[in-house]
Amino acid sequence: MPESAADGRTWLLSGPASSYAVHVTETDELVHLHWGPRIELADAQALAVRPLPDYWAFESPLDGREEYPVEGGARFVRPALSVRTTGRRGTEWSFVGHETGGDELRLRFRDGRLAVTLHYRMLGDVVERWATLRHEGEEGDEPLELLRADSAVWTLPDRDDWRLSQLHGRWAAESRLTRAPLTYGEKVIGSRRGHTSHQHLPWVALDTDATEERGEVYGCALGWSGSWRIAVAQLPDARVQITGGAGYDDSGLLRLAPGEEFTTPVFAGLWTDEGFGGASRAWHAYQRAHVIPDAGRDRPVLFNSWEATYFDISEEQQATLARRAAAVGVELFVVDDGWFGARTGDHAGLGDWTPNPDRFPKGLKPLAEYVHALGMQFGIWVEPEMVNPDSDLYRAHPDWVQFQPGRRRTELRNQLVLNLAREDVREYLWQRLDTLLSSAPIDYVKWDFNRCFTDAGWPDDTYPQRLWVDHVRGLYALLDRLRAAHPGVAFESCSGGGGRIDLGIMSRTDQVWTSDNTDPLDRLAIQHGFSQIHPARVMAAWVTDSPNTQLNGRISSLRFRFVSAMAGVLGVGGDLSEWTEEELAEARHWVELYKEIRPLVQHGDLHRLRAPEGGLSAVQYVRGDESVVLAWLQAQRYGEPAPAVRLRGLDPKASYECLETGEVHRGAVLMHHGLRTGLRGDLDATVIRLRRI
Repeated sequence: MPESAADGRTWLLSGPASSYAVHVTETDELVHLHWGPRIELADAQALAVRPLPDYWAFESPLDGREEYPVEGGARFVRPALSVRTTGRRGTEWSFVGHETGGDELRLRFRDGRLAVTLHYRMLGDVVERWATLRHEGEEGDEPLELLRADSAVWTLPDRDDWRLSQLHGRWAAESRLTRAPLTYGEKVIGSRRGHTSHQHLPWVALDTDATEERGEVYGCALGWSGSWRIAVAQLPDARVQITGGAGYDDSGLLRLAPGEEFTTPVFAGLWTDEGFGGASRAWHAYQRAHVIPDAGRDRPVLFNSWEATYFDISEEQQATLARRAAAVGVELFVVDDGWFGARTGDHAGLGDWTPNPDRFPKGLKPLAEYVHALGMQFGIWVEPEMVNPDSDLYRAHPDWVQFQPGRRRTELRNQLVLNLAREDVREYLWQRLDTLLSSAPIDYVKWDFNRCFTDAGWPDDTYPQRLWVDHVRGLYALLDRLRAAHPGVAFESCSGGGGRIDLGIMSRTDQVWTSDNTDPLDRLAIQHGFSQIHPARVMAAWVTDSPNTQLNGRISSLRFRFVSAMAGVLGVGGDLSEWTEEELAEARHWVELYKEIRPLVQHGDLHRLRAPEGGLSAVQYVRGDESVVLAWLQAQRYGEPAPAVRLRGLDPKASYECLETGEVHRGAVLMHHGLRTGLRGDLDATVIRLRRI
């Protein structure tokens, strides 16, 4: 529960280890007081009485100290809020009051017809922040144009030598971690592609001297699945602020008519003094407790047909694969692209969400029931936001796509983007998908998004740029409606791999497709970066064929492929019809082992023991009295055995039995001297289980 000072102008939110404090001055500026270790309300009040610095005319005493800097007045930092009306832009607000309810603090401000509410909520040691902008004018008043409406601005304490961590990449090489010194000026990351993107995940972390397990770390993550921007600024006086929200530029988000409002996405922040590993574990716990639907439920081992069959599928062929999948212990069988419309390749059929009558003469129900009879769940692939020009849908409604009048409609992967900001488009998709999910016992939907926005136009609308925001809000509304109508169906977010991974989409899906790159060695670095912010509970990973014909031709053992994928939500994507009996038997062994360690991997605390930077890498999951280590040796050097890995998260006074060898170890020894993995050669891997005795 947020604490409020007697004057109603100072507030403190506290979690188990941290506190966050703000204050409204007598002139109604909202200033930041504290973010870091726990303090008391009296400490916050003492901070509130400190005067703002007295600068000369070329600097502003507010810069670097305001919680939500608006455009206008003596401010020179990037504004979080920019509003335009006829002949005027900028904001001069007055403080109206505050409300508390449950874990939430709401601070209310007013500027004429514009009402601004800033929201704060502390969940564990994660602070959620967002804003609501509302037009409170009378009918007939002119609209308010929101040029920019960020979710929050985070202010860091005065420190020297800040270091910035971020996750960057591209298709098939997502979530790669990089760290670099922060310099004066701004570092801006984001997406102008209409979706979260492969290029950056909406997360940053800052530290000065943190290690994996020690030191202060500040992190921020944005929950938005469209275009976005996060700007990290080191100001002239060395103060650091982090601004983030929906939309990439300031050309206009929405136009609010009287009575309309816009609620920004959540921009969450976290402080810890337990290093990068402690920050990750806190992020993971927050998402499992407050973001991911049904997070306490185990995600099943799946088989996906894509790399086995591509577009050349039939009911009989899928049934054959299903029998083999069931035999190795798979729990969820997924038919990927090619089951619908005229979908014999990527040139046609998108938008026509009815089973192909030649391939599935009686629809999907017979195959789904057969898969259920084999003891597995049944899933399908869809890409509802896209349409092929060669489709019945596009021929009937060419105006339903995003396009600019008088310009060529850019096709990527032979497809165009439907405009989900339109109510008629959303209603069509609802009817098609609801009918589909009601026509057969479908348990799982892989929801794909295989191209970026390029021609984001809407000629019939009076404010067409709202498409960038309202497409995402339309997507969320459609997913929410489908989940409510079909509560037993799980959803996976995919965008050509990891192109749409963020807290917003995760609140509506059960897992995400991490990358189209299924090479087990490449995946170690991708999964390492992913784990900085997101938990293994949502990180889908497949075992595919060797050589890896999709990407690099690398040859790897089935053992290495399985142990790499077992660090997340295990799946199989190889062509099981070509696997030998020996390979199928080995696969069954690994699937059985994964099911034993699944509660630890999907619900345990992660410790990154060694980063995948060459040589040995390893991760450890701890839950209660059990722990499991997954280790990979990329290459053996000079004939030397792999070094021991020092374990973490154990009770140093307790003894632990290694279930693979029967040996008993003291926790303190494992944490200090480490555990031998026994790995030798190139691309070797192992799983080591420990149980407290």
